[in-house]
Amino acid sequence: MKKIFIKLAKALGYEILDQNNFVSPTLDKELNENLSDFNDSSIVLPLGEVKITRKIKSLLIVFRTNTSVEIWDQNKKRLFEYPKIEYATRSLISLIKSIKFLRQKLPEINVKLIILDDHSNSENLEKINKISEQEESSEIISLDHDKYKSVISKQKSTETFSNLASLLNSFEIGKDQGEDLVFFVEDDYLHFETMLEEMISSFQRICSQLGKDIFMCPSDYPYLYMGNEKTNVLIGNKRHWRIVNKTLCTFLTSKTLINKYWDNFKKTCENRHDPFEKYLNEIYQKEICISPLKSLSLHLTNINSSYGLAPFINYKELWEENKINH
Repeated sequence: MKKIFIKLAKALGYEILDQNNFVSPTLDKELNENLSDFNDSSIVLPLGEVKITRKIKSLLIVFRTNTSVEIWDQNKKRLFEYPKIEYATRSLISLIKSIKFLRQKLPEINVKLIILDDHSNSENLEKINKISEQEESSEIISLDHDKYKSVISKQKSTETFSNLASLLNSFEIGKDQGEDLVFFVEDDYLHFETMLEEMISSFQRICSQLGKDIFMCPSDYPYLYMGNEKTNVLIGNKRHWRIVNKTLCTFLTSKTLINKYWDNFKKTCENRHDPFEKYLNEIYQKEICISPLKSLSLHLTNINSSYGLAPFINYKELWEENKINH
């Protein structure tokens, strides 16, 4: 009778949870395992099931790097005080680890990594290239400054122009080559291995509940706690997410929203604004943007920077985990 009941429940689209034995006989899993079925249903105890209406097919990651500028627009040193190439390589290593973890957990997703390099010297470029070889989908593109001289307003420094040109090029790559989700990533973030899997799974759960696409930031920035701003907290795949109205330039969204707000993306790069992300933040007045609690990525800036180190993270451990093995 029990076997017949389980088969009947499955046929009717119901799941059975046996709290006595802490298993789900319909899912054939223990309740402390991942109960969700990608692109079909998201199950979080004790909230029940969310039917997935927002299917995800592919993820384009655009990783932009400049290994010659230590900290743009600042005269400070980053946490641990290494040369910039050390942050870029560790960032790329952690990103590739997260890609591999995503493929292991969600093999249905087609992932592509594009590395946009802004004039790294031959030694640094060789290091980047060697790391990128660990990811079969990776491609390295060199930034062409000349292409943007007539698009970007004259700037006070070459560094600012380079940053704007690199950002615009990355947005263009997302718009032109993205098919579904696009993740724009800067080269001074360290990522936890689970970062991409949690973002993708949470994206489809939350979008299915809301009935529309969203923006996602992987870092829990300190500056989000500096004001007395009200927020809403949402349940993702394996953690909480909070609604925010500001990000930096590392975030995930859909090609649909890139197309919809292309003017904002382009205006962000045409000149140096105050704040830099002014036109991106304007989007978040109309669309939902969320960041994780706790952080999935660590922005490696100066230890006193409100734009940097997420709270309650073992910074040293994450740093050591992603060093180059010579």
